[in-house]
Amino acid sequence: MFHFLKLIKQLQHPDSKMEALKELDLFAVKNERNRKYMVEAGVPRAMLLFIVNCFKEDCVSGLEEALSALFLIRIPSAEAKLLPKQNDQIIKSLIWVLGCEFNTQVMVKSHAVSALKSIIETASSVVLERLEPKFFKMIVRVLKQCTTKITQRGINSALHVLLDACPWGRNRLMMVESGAVFVLIELELGSPEKRTTKLILGILFHLCSCADGRAEFLRHKGGITVVTMRIMRVSPAADDRAVMILSLISKFSATSWVVHEMLEVGTVTKLCMLLQLDCATYLKEKTMEILRSHSDDWLKFPCIDKSVLTRLENRRWLFRAKGRVCLAFADEVLCWLYGTVKENEDYILQFAPPFNRLELLQAQSCPDTITNHMNITHDKVPPSSAFVCKGKPPNLVDS
Repeated sequence: MFHFLKLIKQLQHPDSKMEALKELDLFAVKNERNRKYMVEAGVPRAMLLFIVNCFKEDCVSGLEEALSALFLIRIPSAEAKLLPKQNDQIIKSLIWVLGCEFNTQVMVKSHAVSALKSIIETASSVVLERLEPKFFKMIVRVLKQCTTKITQRGINSALHVLLDACPWGRNRLMMVESGAVFVLIELELGSPEKRTTKLILGILFHLCSCADGRAEFLRHKGGITVVTMRIMRVSPAADDRAVMILSLISKFSATSWVVHEMLEVGTVTKLCMLLQLDCATYLKEKTMEILRSHSDDWLKFPCIDKSVLTRLENRRWLFRAKGRVCLAFADEVLCWLYGTVKENEDYILQFAPPFNRLELLQAQSCPDTITNHMNITHDKVPPSSAFVCKGKPPNLVDS
């Protein structure tokens, strides 16, 4: 550790700083034991302050070695929290690095973004609220040139930076103005790894919570398509973000073009399929909300399977009769007809809007009097008519 402290002191002298940086980089590469002692000696802090000095002097000499060593030893969260006063300068310095040109362009910028991620994760809300438009423009620029300017790990770090800054409305507006929505959709269209997809959908959800973000999202012809494609293909967390994005679009920006687009690219079909999976209850409710809000419009198109949409936009239950359960049918004129179901047979029921009465969808056998009455009144009675169970139905299971 003493040797590392000596090298840190040498960084302050112009004649010896390059040799000290190269030696620190070599020690960091060798093994984990060296990296542990370097952290204890305060090398991460020294590297960050060195980068700040380079920014102030507009000098790139030594930056490659400093960022490489910093990437290898990483910035401990405890260390980053000890630099609250320098955070603004460190962030500005790293953004400056992203705009510079180096011989090892990809690695240097990837290391710079990784360091930026560590700083942003531990930065206070005061620092995050003061981020400038240049900050977001540079991050978006890096993502836009990701195929040639940055590694996959660097891409994920840049996305983490944007996601951590999203909770503040001012930051979301600056992201939208910097073209983040378009770049994120283009990046997702390239079919990245699952971790990247989850980060992209998380950021898009935040950006779509504002009107400008939704407008940019819809301006890209592949926005709704790429979000739809990711449902049921990545993870439950990705499904959550994708459905929430579609919910925001459906609720606040549902023009006739958007409604038609959601049908044409398979969004409606995907949402119907999602309802049949064993997913979270709140996610099913949000999916049902989307389907119900525009079902009248979607049912007008000949390409939609009306029976599927009609069934899945309502809650359905399956119960097995274990005794002599009495069913009753009620219509507008309150005409009651009774029948007795058979034991050990399945009956599918659903809640019928707008009064949420139970109605019978399917039964293996049904009393003829009820079946005939249902056929006669089907065209005359509004959807509120329902088959209901006398008493509490046994074995009620969500299907």
